[in-house]
Amino acid sequence: MKIAGFDIGGANTDLAVVEFDKEGNVTHIKTDFKYFPMWLKKDELGSALLELLGEEAYRIDAMGVCMTAELVDAYQTKKEGVKDIAIKSNEILEVPVGFVGINGLLSFDDTIKRLDEVAAANWIATAKIASKIECNCIMIDTGSTTTDIIPIKNGSECAKGRSDLERLKTGELVYSGTLRTNVAALVDKVPLKDQWIRISSELFAITADVHLILGNINEEDYTCSTPDGTGKSKEDCMRRISRVVCGDLEMLGESDVREIAEYIYKIQVQKVADALSEVSRRKNICKVVTTGLGMDIIGKEASKMAGIEFVGMDKLLGKEECVVAPAIGAALMMEEFLRMEIKRQNK
Repeated sequence: MKIAGFDIGGANTDLAVVEFDKEGNVTHIKTDFKYFPMWLKKDELGSALLELLGEEAYRIDAMGVCMTAELVDAYQTKKEGVKDIAIKSNEILEVPVGFVGINGLLSFDDTIKRLDEVAAANWIATAKIASKIECNCIMIDTGSTTTDIIPIKNGSECAKGRSDLERLKTGELVYSGTLRTNVAALVDKVPLKDQWIRISSELFAITADVHLILGNINEEDYTCSTPDGTGKSKEDCMRRISRVVCGDLEMLGESDVREIAEYIYKIQVQKVADALSEVSRRKNICKVVTTGLGMDIIGKEASKMAGIEFVGMDKLLGKEECVVAPAIGAALMMEEFLRMEIKRQNK
């Protein structure tokens, strides 16, 4: 059996095509992703999913889908977004389609009846993989935009919050990611030549600029749009960071820009570490499984800062597969869903 798993985000849509043997064991995983800003292109979602599948579209037996794109401002409400995304996903292929919800996988018909359960539930799919590595742990999944901090006990996720709103309250969601976070959302002052400088609140630079300057990512990893619409070279990123303090590269040298970037990075990690410590204390769990695009540069560093033991999800998956872990988890959940349906029908 070959199942496609999609993680449809606001800015990126990820794909994992997972092959299973007759016993349900994974035999092969193929992954891909596409920068796809849903706030601009939501009406093109169906064609984007087919484009990602390519020739695999003719070989797929089923699809599992999780999403966070319902939050984009192209939709008036999250329910509207979930419904639209579910309909567009369901109509691209004539195969069974399941949607990841906070209480498990749902059929298309059940999804339409229970839209709230599917909104931003992709962390459920990722937690399923993390639980295979450590049955008692906290999963940190840092993507391009956000960081999920999900407690797992006895192999099952036990998050206190169920919606994004609730998880922002509980520390289980930090709206800070590897690429798309406005640096003005992280700091209000930065150090420069032994002084503290207040920053501008414009969208001059994002965390992708910080991490490229520091060598944490390369240009190929910088998959989102740049704030000024220009390039993604180190010099381009330095120029954007210099604007954060209303400067430019004639006023600031490379060491000045690097000092600012290092501080922003430190604060980003600190914010994730603070939330991790809050979840760890509440659930009395002292082991972390990191995954996502920022698994090493944010998840691992936040674990170290919080003094908590950690292991990467690349213990089970490849590095590239960790970046699209929710998509893989959606495919795994769909395979399990289909097996259970077969058993039920055979009773």
